[in-house]
Amino acid sequence: MDIINKIALIISIIGAVNWGSVGLFKFDIVAWIFGGQASIGARLIYVVVFAAGLWCISLFFQKEHDYITEHVQ
Repeated sequence: MDIINKIALIISIIGAVNWGSVGLFKFDIVAWIFGGQASIGARLIYVVVFAAGLWCISLFFQKEHDYITEHVQ
């Protein structure tokens, strides 16, 4: 489960960087790479980032004790 958490976090960070570039520079990196916001590739990336963000919500509810016992042993 730890690897899924890390992957979701990395994807969420990528999404945050993209949103930061949209907010600061009005430049959508994903749309630029895939040829527009409506392209299948861009839409797929947006959905993957959305799913990763939803997964990261579950990290808020993970008990600290569970996290420590997973990583100490």
